[in-house]
Amino acid sequence: MKIVILAGGAGTRLWPMSHSEKPKQFQKLISDRTMIQETYDRVSFVKPEDIYVCTNAQYEDFVRKQLPTLPPENLILEPSMQDTGPSIGLAAALIAKKNPEAVMAVVYADHLVQDTAEFEQKLYAANRLAEEENTLNIIEVKAKYPNTNLGYVKIGRMLGDQGGVEVYEFKAFKEKPDYETAKRFLSSYSYLWNTGYYVWKVSTILEEFKRYLPKTYEQLMAIQKGGSISDHYPKCDKISIDYGIMEKVDPTRVRIIPADLGWSDIGTFASLHEELAESPHSNLTKGDVLAVDCEGTLLYNEGTEKIAAFGLKDMVVVSADGFTLICPKEKSSDLKTLLKKLHDGTH
Repeated sequence: MKIVILAGGAGTRLWPMSHSEKPKQFQKLISDRTMIQETYDRVSFVKPEDIYVCTNAQYEDFVRKQLPTLPPENLILEPSMQDTGPSIGLAAALIAKKNPEAVMAVVYADHLVQDTAEFEQKLYAANRLAEEENTLNIIEVKAKYPNTNLGYVKIGRMLGDQGGVEVYEFKAFKEKPDYETAKRFLSSYSYLWNTGYYVWKVSTILEEFKRYLPKTYEQLMAIQKGGSISDHYPKCDKISIDYGIMEKVDPTRVRIIPADLGWSDIGTFASLHEELAESPHSNLTKGDVLAVDCEGTLLYNEGTEKIAAFGLKDMVVVSADGFTLICPKEKSSDLKTLLKKLHDGTH
């Protein structure tokens, strides 16, 4: 099995710690290791030569410094941001050049996975499915609360098991819902959070590119034959793997493997607090911070000056790169208005 780590996102919802110059996958958000280092460690059950990293060319130095044991030829540099569809397709095309029947697993450099043993078990179960049944397999997690920032999948009946791991039929993708719909999804037990952890043969997914994204497929094949990535990759469709491929494939060819991973996409400071704080009422602190009479508050300080907070409840205070963010925790999922004003100079 080849592991492909996607590490090209900008992660602006965690501003000011994460931004386009140094996104969250290269930051120490959950431990003294960066997110991409945590991910690389998590997949160390395969050999380093079987691990690939896809990222934007501007982040090359971060990857090489933070992952010194990654084989240099396994770093795939994208000259433009074309979304997850072309990124996954490019990795599949390059892996297929060496081994057309290899199985690839797609994981992300900026996710939190707390149960690494289950993560490994479910990936290997999906690998066996791909090898034996030539299916498109997704490892998904049970929804824990009505999350409106994530996509969902609807699952059907259990189809059997793969080495003791339950396998279910796939019914449909559901895009990010409103709150009432998310509550209904949670209570129905038929919907899981979509992690985007895909496992399939490279030959299988490339056939789907040929069928549903023929323009992108043509560029990928040109690269596979020795064409320049910088010439061909920007000509690919700018589209996610979900929109471009997975929402169009025959659902009977897709398998769902539920998992309990202690998973989060760490998309907001609220989700970071939820996953890492001891309880909803506990504070989560990092750096030089003094918190007195505070409750349920995240305080992250990467600056040189101490942060002193008194009497805060359910707030976010983050100091990094010359900026300090202060907002209610419930508002931390929507920083677009603030960032637009900063970028437009209208503050």
